[in-house]
Amino acid sequence: MNQANQNLLHPSRMVGADLAAWRKVGGGEGLLAALAEPENIVAKLQDAGLCGMGGAGFPTWRKWEAAVAAESRHGDKYVVCNANEDEPGTFKDRVLLEKTPHQVIEGVLIAAVACRANKAVLYVNPHQTESVAALKPAIEQWQHSDLFIRIENYLGKPLELQLVETSGRYIGGEETAVISWLEGGFPFPRRKPPFPAESGVNGEPTLINNTETFANIPQILAKGAAWYRDLGLGDACGTKLYSLSGDVLNPGLYELPMGTTLQSLIFDHGGGMLEGRTFKAVFTGGPSNTLLTAKDLDVPLDFVSVRERKSSLGTGAMIVISEGTSVVRKVAEYVEFFAANSCGQCPPCKGGTFQLSRLLNRVDTGIGTDDDLSALQSLCQLLPRSGRCGLIDGAVTVLQSSLRTFPEEYGLPAETEYSGFTEQQG
Repeated sequence: MNQANQNLLHPSRMVGADLAAWRKVGGGEGLLAALAEPENIVAKLQDAGLCGMGGAGFPTWRKWEAAVAAESRHGDKYVVCNANEDEPGTFKDRVLLEKTPHQVIEGVLIAAVACRANKAVLYVNPHQTESVAALKPAIEQWQHSDLFIRIENYLGKPLELQLVETSGRYIGGEETAVISWLEGGFPFPRRKPPFPAESGVNGEPTLINNTETFANIPQILAKGAAWYRDLGLGDACGTKLYSLSGDVLNPGLYELPMGTTLQSLIFDHGGGMLEGRTFKAVFTGGPSNTLLTAKDLDVPLDFVSVRERKSSLGTGAMIVISEGTSVVRKVAEYVEFFAANSCGQCPPCKGGTFQLSRLLNRVDTGIGTDDDLSALQSLCQLLPRSGRCGLIDGAVTVLQSSLRTFPEEYGLPAETEYSGFTEQQG
């Protein structure tokens, strides 16, 4: 991507925990624009077409609008940057926090202005030690800056900006589990509604967005919605961070226009497959989504286009596998990850992921029976939406997709039909 069009990873913005350096390259301009017209912040995000980058792709402005409108019960409102990033194949947020933490913090502070929130939290996975190390001095610098004083003057009350280390558990990234942890409890997901924007931490309105989402905000406010929209290709808006890994020559983090094709990501930017390897499939958006194959290489990588292929862009993680790689083995690894990370609160999830993992390992090691395959198919119909969060749905989705796309690897005929299977869970 042309550096002039980069929004998040432009080399000039990789200043680390140095607020003075950040302001020299235009940092703070987005916050000043927000303070000048706080009532227009949400409308600008709507015009920009920014969507949440944590996986769901939900329009950002809708979350913000709900949080702005929500009434505080005891005088507090919260803004939370969810940086619990812990899913296999996803490594975008830690790069932002390590290399350009002020870009993220400024986005959080703009959200505080928009919502008139007096509590701002950077919720960070403690396993990302370099992220924590960068954020601590960066937060302190903001707390002693003239811009911070201007925010407090606008709010009419002190603003608390703090770093809170997460439990380090995968489930801790689910937004209601975030709330539970910040309230001092175990990160157990809760049923919705109420949604966090209505009743979050301590029952107060709480806006929760992903790290990448917040990082986009300062440039949108500083340069305008049209500038951001024009970064995308076709009808897509802005840029996206793609975590490319697996059997590619040049794995890494790429910022590309939203709408870049899967073919271009893998073969132009990623350098193509490892020598002697042939492309087989890609797990899109991390291990909790459906597989795309060679027939899908033309798909534009944006939320709408990938959804039309019965998959999800998710976090932007792209895990590429080559011919000769066992799909059953990879799926077994991912389902085992989900089983190990179930919080245990919902019996269908805890027991279901365990049984899926057990059966998959039987199939993978060659001792699976027809009854095991029938049990897998039955669980795929019974388990979806049986938990308080989407963990069990993610495990079922990747299994379903592999059964449908590569039935022969399970010892099933290629023309096998799966009546009752949903095309995409969650």
